[in-house]
Amino acid sequence: MKALSVVILAAGKGTRMKSALPKPLHEIGGKPMLSHVLSTARELDPAQLIVIYGHEGEKLKAAYQDEADITWVEQKTFLGTGDAMKYAMPAILPNSNVLVLYADTPLIDVKTLQAMLEKVDEQNLCWLTVEADQPFGYGRIIRNDAGNMVAIVEEKDANDEQKAITEVNSGLFAISSDVLSTTLPRISDDNQQKEFYLTDVVKLALEDGLSIQTTAGDFTLLRGVNDRVQLSKLEAIYQNQQRKKLMLSGVTMIAPETVYIRGEVKLKGQDIIIEPNVTLSGVVSLGNNVQIGQGSHITDAKLCDGVVVHPYSMIESSLLYDNVAIGPYARLRTNSILKANSKVGNFVETKNITLGEGSKANHLTYLGDAQIGTGVNIGAGTITCNYDGANKHKTIIEDDVFIGSNSSLVAPVEIKKGATVGAGSTISSSIESGALAITRATLRQIQNWKRPTKK
Repeated sequence: MKALSVVILAAGKGTRMKSALPKPLHEIGGKPMLSHVLSTARELDPAQLIVIYGHEGEKLKAAYQDEADITWVEQKTFLGTGDAMKYAMPAILPNSNVLVLYADTPLIDVKTLQAMLEKVDEQNLCWLTVEADQPFGYGRIIRNDAGNMVAIVEEKDANDEQKAITEVNSGLFAISSDVLSTTLPRISDDNQQKEFYLTDVVKLALEDGLSIQTTAGDFTLLRGVNDRVQLSKLEAIYQNQQRKKLMLSGVTMIAPETVYIRGEVKLKGQDIIIEPNVTLSGVVSLGNNVQIGQGSHITDAKLCDGVVVHPYSMIESSLLYDNVAIGPYARLRTNSILKANSKVGNFVETKNITLGEGSKANHLTYLGDAQIGTGVNIGAGTITCNYDGANKHKTIIEDDVFIGSNSSLVAPVEIKKGATVGAGSTISSSIESGALAITRATLRQIQNWKRPTKK
């Protein structure tokens, strides 16, 4: 098979988005529209990936500066899609098949694109067409009496009979690079818009004796985005796709329409339950029998078997081993590692900690920059004082330690195995194994105390 060159048109100004952000960077499911198209294109294993950029192009390139497989081509004049392709033509691999995609059509699927490429050779182009209930605004597919595609007529150039046609142009097509190189220079701007239409390749290819093959696509997957209303509609379609995929793979959603997927969910098990108003962002891995409570937000985290996230909890860049329980109203910040059977309860915040197996911090606690052993009890109101105003310091709590309520552990500090910290203590030096540490002030009682009265 020939090498594949994928060309993605991403130079449009996106005026109707009313945004300083380039249109291809507006997000669907937490990922820029262009990223969706790039991901799909990469599944085809192309030899070349070309992105045509223009308005706010430096912002666009900066967003993908680490993706070395992209060849960037700048469109310096904006005279239509045919004009855009003229800039890309010198960069296209000779003797390749060329697949033309659009950055604002993010839901296109690999299966449809593969079907197009199967029909392309030196004598055949393949155009992706769709049936539209409301074809207004789309180019109409014109067929002859034999049913063969012979032209595409844009909305503003169509007569009333042509406007009644419901088969429309998706804009996506596949073509031999040799055919593209001979037809592209002959495109003219003789139309109402005075633009160079890439769709005129159809007419020119037919004049050269070639045939136009077609593949029917799903209109739902081929919707484009021109404004934020259309963006929201595609977001809804995408969310429904992701929810359906998860439910068919063993996830129970109590109210699917309220669950939002803003990244990639990796299922490592089944019998997962997701309650209403949950958001999963970044890369989230879920094991067997995971339960995620109402209103919780999880970002870039791995939840192993039997993890229970009680309602209204937040987890970010963290690892939860088997049978961990958190919440309600818990917050696990970056690099929180909770070992098996540990527990973080309500109104507990953690960051950059390891909580050992079977250890627990049940409520009203902040644990930051701490290494906590197994079987440790952290009492309510405990704080690891890890920041001195300039630097962070570490707290080490060894196995079987008991920290009483309302204690402050001033790092750097080490509480050794089996030690006990009495409630209300401030610990600023290390505590030996098995010791009891208490730093309470002496109780004073003043008899016959009279409270101040308001004057």
